[in-house]
Amino acid sequence: MGTGLKFVVADDHPLFRGALRNALAGLGSEVAILEAGDFETAQASAADEDDIDLMLLDLSMPGGSGLSGLVRMRAAFADLPIVVVSAHDGAETVRRTLALGASGFISKSASMEEIRAAVRQVLEGGVAMPANLELGTEGDPEMQQLIRRLQSLTPQQTRVLTMLSSGLLNKQIAYELDVSEATVKAHVSAVLQKLGVDSRTQAVIFLSKLGAEPLPG
Repeated sequence: MGTGLKFVVADDHPLFRGALRNALAGLGSEVAILEAGDFETAQASAADEDDIDLMLLDLSMPGGSGLSGLVRMRAAFADLPIVVVSAHDGAETVRRTLALGASGFISKSASMEEIRAAVRQVLEGGVAMPANLELGTEGDPEMQQLIRRLQSLTPQQTRVLTMLSSGLLNKQIAYELDVSEATVKAHVSAVLQKLGVDSRTQAVIFLSKLGAEPLPG
C-alpha cells in the first residue's frame, strides 16, 4: 500500500474504533484516520474531506438505522468505497450490504490481519468479505424486491429518495443538489415509478423498511 491513506472509521463503540484504528495504522507510514461515533458525524467527515480513500461503517450506529444508513451514505458519496463492519455477519447481512453497494464486509470478530487484508483488497479495487462464507440467495421475497428496486435508481435518484426520507421539501432538495425544482420534481416522479409507490410518504416508508429490518444474526 502506498503512503498517504485517509480513512473514516464510523462506529459508536470507542473501543472498537480503537481496534480499527490500530489495524489501519499498520497499512502504511502515513495513515490519517477520522473517527465518528454516529451517522451524522461520519457523513460530515466524508463531506469535509475530498480525499478519503475508504470508509468503515458500522450498520447499527445512532442515526444510521441498518441498511438504509448504508444506502444514504452510498448515495451521498457515490465514489467513496464503503466497507461495512458489523457483528451481524451471517450470509444474509453480508449479501444485502454488497447488493446495496458496499465495497466489502468485515465481521467484528475479524482479526487485525483479516481487517487489514480486507481493507487492502478494497483499496486495490476488489470486494472483501469473510472467508469461507457462502452468500446464497435472498430468501425474503419482499427484501429481494426492495433491493432490486433500489438498485434500479440512479445515484442522483437515490440521493433524492434519502433527502425525502430526511423530510426535505423539493426546494430544499433543489438547493442541496444545485438543480432546479423542476428537475427535483422529475427525479421524485422517477423514484416513485421505479419503487412502485404512489406518494412521497410511501417512498419514505419503502426506504425505512430496510432500516426497520432487524439485522439477521
